[in-house]
Amino acid sequence: MTSVAYGTKEDLPFLIRPENTARYEDGEVLILDRRVYPFDVKFVRCKTYRDVAQAIKDMVTQSGGPPFCAGYGMAQAAREAVSRSHEGILEELERAAGYLINTRPTNNSIVLMTEKMLEVGRKALWEGQDVEDALVKAVDAEFEARHKRGLAIGENGASLLIDGDSILNHCWAESGIVYTAYVARQQGMRLKAYCSETRPYLQGARLTADALCDMGIETTVITDNMPAYLMSKGMISKFFTGADRVTMDGSVINKIGTLQIAICAHHFGIPFFAFCDGPDPKAPTAADVIIEERDPSEVLKCLGQRTATPKAKGYYPAFDVTPPEFVSAIVTDRGVFTPYSMADYRQVGSGRSK
Repeated sequence: MTSVAYGTKEDLPFLIRPENTARYEDGEVLILDRRVYPFDVKFVRCKTYRDVAQAIKDMVTQSGGPPFCAGYGMAQAAREAVSRSHEGILEELERAAGYLINTRPTNNSIVLMTEKMLEVGRKALWEGQDVEDALVKAVDAEFEARHKRGLAIGENGASLLIDGDSILNHCWAESGIVYTAYVARQQGMRLKAYCSETRPYLQGARLTADALCDMGIETTVITDNMPAYLMSKGMISKFFTGADRVTMDGSVINKIGTLQIAICAHHFGIPFFAFCDGPDPKAPTAADVIIEERDPSEVLKCLGQRTATPKAKGYYPAFDVTPPEFVSAIVTDRGVFTPYSMADYRQVGSGRSK
């Protein structure tokens, strides 16, 4: 699949374009601050990979953004060590990889990206190339690969839609939901979208809703405690989310709140489709995945404003686990799979498996 069939990246919403995720400029990584978008379009400037790691921890970027930021962070590590021996450069790359990997444990995309960049760095050293330049080009190539995967996911996701569908989205599924809506619109489908706000960072209200509106889709924001009511009124026909990790047994690990909506969807007979780049072969079950627990104080406020009584404490697991029995299908770049056939993903190159 190429971008020719559906246009170029410039046709996509602001948030999906590579330059609006992160970019590398003279040794610095500029990261769109998704904590304040769309009220303010601001880029956080990171001078070192340590700054990049802190930005990832602080939720400056989320969902599909952190691996690309981490990739550019690896280039910063190469730049920092440029005057050292080959062994010294490789040691710094390995140190940076460990530092970046330890930022957020649940989504393994940072691990995959840094491992790939380590290989790029080793190859560049072996061949006598400029390591920083090789790494920047490799990350740029990963952005292009993401676009192609996004279109493939979008085609597979759009095959599950019919004209007039009303889709509920939870959190910010990056390429999955946006590319699916993009392809569906290119195919002439009319869609409605409902976005749960996604406390405490409001990714659904700010990011998903903004991207869908950019594509001309009628979009309504609801609070996180409304999905069951809308389903009971027949207002939702499909439930879509991304997946920070899908295990080999078909468990979907995603933004906290996904499980409760999936249970409601199951009760009302509404299909739940999760979008990802494929299952994690190193995670047989959800027990093999660390669920990140963030600073409890983050749930006591919203967009910097305290919303809870000062007498109370908070609790913030950032993700939950939806068992396969509540998942209708997993949508990937290689096809649409039942949650019980995740092993088939590695056995197909393209097309659809059910």
